[in-house]
Amino acid sequence: MLRIGLGAPQYGLFTGPATISGFAATVEAIGFDSLWVGDRALVPTRPRDPYPGGGPVPEGFRTFLDPVATLSFLAHATRRLRLGTSTLNAPFYSPLLLARSLASVDILSEGRLDIGFGLGWSSDEYEAIGVPWRGRGARMEEILDVLEHVWSGSPAEYRGALWTIPGAHLETLPVQRPRPPVLLGGFTPATLERIGRRADGWAGVALPVPQLAHVIGQIRQIAEANGRDPDALRTVVRVNPVVTAEAAPGDAVPHRGTVVQVADYLLAAHAAGVDEVLVDLQQTARSTEELTDLAHRFHELLRKG
Repeated sequence: MLRIGLGAPQYGLFTGPATISGFAATVEAIGFDSLWVGDRALVPTRPRDPYPGGGPVPEGFRTFLDPVATLSFLAHATRRLRLGTSTLNAPFYSPLLLARSLASVDILSEGRLDIGFGLGWSSDEYEAIGVPWRGRGARMEEILDVLEHVWSGSPAEYRGALWTIPGAHLETLPVQRPRPPVLLGGFTPATLERIGRRADGWAGVALPVPQLAHVIGQIRQIAEANGRDPDALRTVVRVNPVVTAEAAPGDAVPHRGTVVQVADYLLAAHAAGVDEVLVDLQQTARSTEELTDLAHRFHELLRKG
């Protein structure tokens, strides 16, 4: 069965605590499966890198709540929904503190955390945070090593190329064992190899359906070549649609189109091997009421499908 997720209210017009808790309770009652947060540090006035998908960085990103704080709030506001990051830019963070923060969310949500990690797309953010843009793939590899080590429950003594952890007792462990599921975003050859070799799945984006199927097939082949069960890997695909009243040209879908057009794309993606879809409506809704109405409409069509 297709699992259906939503972008959690987190930026722009949708950052009020009553909006977040009310929306979370509503979509949980509707029957959605998950809520997901993103990760933005700043919006550069003169960006050096193009925004993925083209066009300017969405204006709403100028107000963006911290992802881990938002997840903690959602853990209190919900009882059943899975809570995920799509995606957390892992190289921004110290892996030791990241291990503490994410384990805390898993504890507070009673084991409902899904972790999506990405490398980000903005070198401006890296510079502002003080992290090198070059070598971010190797940085991700060691972050994953540190998280696995710290969460193993063994004495937390670690020595790597980038981080050293002295012998210490670190017993803030996630509820899910050996750790919460880790999905990785991106579709470069290096990222796909990393997913197949060591992740629990792909945090994907809305590519044309044949390309989606090709990427999923590549990941499965890599997993099998590394002695892993490809059927155990998940694919979660995110779409940030601009919903229109009139039908959009076919080549604009799913980035732009009617609710029916976007839903049909997501159902086709599911048929191609996608396990879960994530629809973020914050770039198209202009009020909490519209955000909720669109969520209702998408859920009805996707469940029927």
